[in-house]
Amino acid sequence: MRKLLVALPLMFGSVLAAHAQISLGISAPGISIGINMPTYPRLVRVPGYPVYYAPLAGANYFFYDGLYWVFANDSWYESSWYNGPWVLVQPDFVPLYIWRIPVRYYHRPPAYFGGWRPDAPPRWGEHWGPAWAQRHGGWDRWNRHAVPAPAPLPTYQRQYSGARYPASVDQQRSIQSRSYAYQPHDAVAQQHFQRPAGPVTSAPQPSFAQQPAPNRSARPQLGVQQAPSQPQFQQVQPVHPQRPPQVQPRVAQPVPHERARETAPHGKERRDEERAQEKRP
Repeated sequence: MRKLLVALPLMFGSVLAAHAQISLGISAPGISIGINMPTYPRLVRVPGYPVYYAPLAGANYFFYDGLYWVFANDSWYESSWYNGPWVLVQPDFVPLYIWRIPVRYYHRPPAYFGGWRPDAPPRWGEHWGPAWAQRHGGWDRWNRHAVPAPAPLPTYQRQYSGARYPASVDQQRSIQSRSYAYQPHDAVAQQHFQRPAGPVTSAPQPSFAQQPAPNRSARPQLGVQQAPSQPQFQQVQPVHPQRPPQVQPRVAQPVPHERARETAPHGKERRDEERAQEKRP
């Protein structure tokens, strides 16, 4: 009897170690989601999806586009390292292929998953409501023959476990930059890799939120033509009016017969001269 009592804990301990790679109730760095992954998990690709899942983990644990994803407490969390720190992601910013993971790959499905087809995605539209479904219309319809290739697994993280696990975000990024050259394609994953180092306490925002807000005072109004910031004309040199050319007055030349008339003696003087000649002897 005593031998049986001693053997039972050993037997159950080996079974738990073989079928569960995470422990519950232990806070991870950053946001606590109630799980801790002591070693690098075994990841298997979901058939027909660019997503991996952890078959031996007792959690809804996935890997997609360079990030680990966990669905816990009715929320999604992501991390670039297998044991966090974890970042809360709002439902509107979760990648589509995470939403499309079939129900059977959730090892800890919530109660409202009950009765849903195991080979189909969860009915997120029913859970998150009509507003979410309208914003994400067509999320559960896609071309299954054009699924993107999965991202390579970051297997370099296997050598970091226990006390060697880099809890600092700065240290994690330093190791990742040397060991993992993959560039994510999803907007949320890109936000994670571009996010400045430091303690993470909020969900990543979409790419447009990173742009500086426009200056509303400078925004053109409808129907009003705004003056350009700089004059759109060329500087023109002043043109001085040109003076008309000076014309020398022309002096009329006398006609030959008029000239003779001017040089000839006057008529009266001619007659006087003729009379004087007649009186002479």
